Amino acid sequence: MPNSSSISEFLLLPLADTRQLQLLHFWLLLGIYLAALLGNGLIITAVACDRRLHTPMYFFLLNLALLDLGCISTTLPKAMANALWDTRAISYAGCAAQLFFFVFLISAEYFLLTIMSYDRYVAICKPLHYGTLMDSRACATMAAAAWGAGLLSSLLHTASTLSLPLCQGNVINQFFCEIPQILKLSCSESNLREVVVIIFTISLVFGCFVFMVVSYVQIFLAVLRMPSEQGRHKAFSTCLPHLAVVSLFLITAFFAYLKPPSISSPLLDLTVALLYAVVPPTLNPIIYSMRNREIKHALRKVLQYASFQL
Repeated sequence: MPNSSSISEFLLLPLADTRQLQLLHFWLLLGIYLAALLGNGLIITAVACDRRLHTPMYFFLLNLALLDLGCISTTLPKAMANALWDTRAISYAGCAAQLFFFVFLISAEYFLLTIMSYDRYVAICKPLHYGTLMDSRACATMAAAAWGAGLLSSLLHTASTLSLPLCQGNVINQFFCEIPQILKLSCSESNLREVVVIIFTISLVFGCFVFMVVSYVQIFLAVLRMPSEQGRHKAFSTCLPHLAVVSLFLITAFFAYLKPPSISSPLLDLTVALLYAVVPPTLNPIIYSMRNREIKHALRKVLQYASFQL
């Protein structure tokens, strides 16, 4: 049986069995990737160029767009290349890099979403203290903490996962290098280190989840106490997009990593991975721009300027 020292490459899950379907999947993934690049790129440009959007909420939104761009760029290009060139191979170093950057970006995004819920809590429940609690230095520190925590989490997971001896071949039943699929290739008695890291991560993730739930309970109670219907509408318009993004991210990611092995199958694993690794980066710009007049106005100005230059 092969071990990790003798494995020079992994074989990823093919998206289709026939050449025609492979090319169809290539064009489909290319369309999704370009949509994600365009949507997040417009969000970044709008927030960076419009001075009215230089506020904590939009600063964090800019960071979210950057993380989404990185996350989808870590997984889809390799999947598209494999579909286009009719191959499944990814080098050991390439798999390690993909695993590291994906865990880094997805973890940082989760921590950033937690910070964004705190931002909405302070804005609605403690508006008089918002300028003090969420000044530029505090926002930069919190954003850096999210990126740093994601980096630390990735270092722990990547080191513990790739240090395991692999005894079950080199076929990964996923379209990118994902921790649960790599663990299936390891020797069953050697999983202790990664299990310890996963338990620690789940505890941290659960703590962030409880924090977000408590924050939104406080937010909704405060909004319902507002005497003005216009004030309630404005508060909901800034909170509901974030709540939708958090729900989409958490439901799909929790199901991917916590589902029982008994219900696992290549098709189900592929579908869930697409839902938490591909769909959120593509839909987040749409969700945030649908009910936000300031984003719509800024995007309109960006598009008008671009069309004028053409």
